[in-house]
Amino acid sequence: MSTTVGCLFIVVAPSGAGKTSLVKALLAQRPGVELSVSFTTRAPRPGEQDGVDYFFVTPERFSQMQAAGEFLESALVHGNYYATSRTWIESRMASGADILLEIDCQGAAQVQKMFPDAVGVFIAPPSIAELRERLLKRGQDSEAVIERRIVAARGELQQAGEFEYVIINQDFATALAQLLAVIDGARLRFAKQRLRFAALFDAWGVRK
Repeated sequence: MSTTVGCLFIVVAPSGAGKTSLVKALLAQRPGVELSVSFTTRAPRPGEQDGVDYFFVTPERFSQMQAAGEFLESALVHGNYYATSRTWIESRMASGADILLEIDCQGAAQVQKMFPDAVGVFIAPPSIAELRERLLKRGQDSEAVIERRIVAARGELQQAGEFEYVIINQDFATALAQLLAVIDGARLRFAKQRLRFAALFDAWGVRK
């Protein structure tokens, strides 16, 4: 049985599948869910803020933090390093907060080993052709970078079976409703409710 009141959600998707937009909409509708802000060595994209979208650090600083054991997981993605703060997540979950991680497949596998009751959600595009079109419309990457992302996406899609839930983001509203349903259902699992309402379950004589 879980020993932390908070839930841990892992959301994974190929670049361009709509993960960021879905998560942003989810957070707006479920204020009790907190987004874990990752550390990265990549440069900020237009509009991104340090400490909000990511903690942007130098490769040297990243290596120092990793050596000190400060990260829950780390991964090299498209030539840049990403990592999640172990201490922050553990303290927030212990206090009852639900934490959501936006990470890649490599990072998800590492987190799932440490938190076996974490809820894994894979967001997939309806097709590779649609994914390419979305990346082109986004206008943030060159043709060469987009093609590398498409190649990476094919490999990532093969990992969908490692996750409890898979949402096909063909229609945004439908995909969001499905993601919200996963979040709400996970919060109602017996192990979590038993911790949240310990006195009530004790009064009922539920000892499990």
